[in-house]
Amino acid sequence: MEKTAALYIRVSTDAQYEEGYSVDAQKEMLTAFCKTKNIKNYKFYIDGGFTGSNIDRPEMVKLIDDVKNEKISHVVVYKLDRLSRSQKDTLYLIEDIFNPYGVDFISLNENMDTSTPIGRAMLGIMSAFAQLERETIRERTRMGMKERVKSGLWMGGGRIPFGYDYDRNKGVLVPNSDADTVRKIYELYLRGYSTEKIANMLGLKYDRLAHQILTRKSNAGYICYNGEEYKGQHEPIISLETYEKAMEMMKERSIHKISNSDYLLTGLVYCGKCGAKMRYHKWGKAGVKLTCYSQQKSKKYLIKDPNCDNMKHWADEIEGVIIKDLFKISLKNDFICKDENNIIEAIELLNQQYNNISNKIKRLYNLYAESADNLLLDTIKENQIELKKLQEEIDKEKARNTLSKRITEKKKKIENLSDTWPFLTAREKQEIIRLFVDKIYIKYDNVDIHYKML
Repeated sequence: MEKTAALYIRVSTDAQYEEGYSVDAQKEMLTAFCKTKNIKNYKFYIDGGFTGSNIDRPEMVKLIDDVKNEKISHVVVYKLDRLSRSQKDTLYLIEDIFNPYGVDFISLNENMDTSTPIGRAMLGIMSAFAQLERETIRERTRMGMKERVKSGLWMGGGRIPFGYDYDRNKGVLVPNSDADTVRKIYELYLRGYSTEKIANMLGLKYDRLAHQILTRKSNAGYICYNGEEYKGQHEPIISLETYEKAMEMMKERSIHKISNSDYLLTGLVYCGKCGAKMRYHKWGKAGVKLTCYSQQKSKKYLIKDPNCDNMKHWADEIEGVIIKDLFKISLKNDFICKDENNIIEAIELLNQQYNNISNKIKRLYNLYAESADNLLLDTIKENQIELKKLQEEIDKEKARNTLSKRITEKKKKIENLSDTWPFLTAREKQEIIRLFVDKIYIKYDNVDIHYKML
């Protein structure tokens, strides 16, 4: 069987119409080469609109199959990067695919022919430079993007957050008509609704979208890029406080997930005898009891001790004990945070010091630019160390302030609980219980309530 010369053409999406890179331009030059070499039996393999960063392209896959089936004599490209922009992939194709099957590789632009020793040496050099160029461009792009984000501008392009449009002229996000939906998602979530329920209520395609929207700090005016957070120039849809409350609630729910059941203590009750979970179990027409899973054979993986003899308790009686204990807590002042104002004042003072030193460093850099005095560099370094320490102190105070707000929020929820309890929905009661209670252990007639640390 006569072998064919494979004329491979690749056109990337961003260079499709550039001079010398279009399909027609490459076809013309490859055809002219075949005529000068008197190659009459040739075939085109054309990948239009595919990146050169990998070899997962339809016509490339077909070409590799034809090489392995020994149908190809030569592979000819206009330029080396048409084959691939990756040094690894280029060497793989030539060393592991073309060479083992006796296929020569020719690149017109670089005047390369792997049938000669010089051509093979040139191949390694040119591939290395193509890879270096690509990585250099990528690094410059990444650095430029970081500086852009640090200035508060959006990253641009696709993946615009739900609730925003992108103003290309100003480089910022702009709230659109869906912003009200975003606000509603946070409002409903903080009221205790699940993401699945929220998605159904607001007509979202899937509940995962509600979760994704909740976790986007861009809604609060921030930009997250490569694990770092920067204050954005765009208008926030929600306050930072609302975002932090939602994240705190999400963390709480991940520990004790509120079920769709109306049972008050679902997921919180454990057997104090064997350590297994306890479940709500309908007890005929008489009501519902809390029973140890070790005494239930239907879910063997939840059994801790098959011989557990812990008592079964009426659920309403246990719930009454828990509620009564919560009402007692609401009469105490344990949840009052007295130093919130002091924390805020400390943060303001630390920020003022931080700004003063930061401005001082800028002035020192200006002096160094004029005199190139190395003593100034030592002073700059000392101030930078001080700046870092101040930032650590600011972060600590901010963490204390977040905790203070959490405690204050808990205090508000627990105040006058006995008066408001009858008017709460089943879901709101579940939320209150889970806000304060970590676990409940029942051993015979003893009920041990473990409250969460503040």
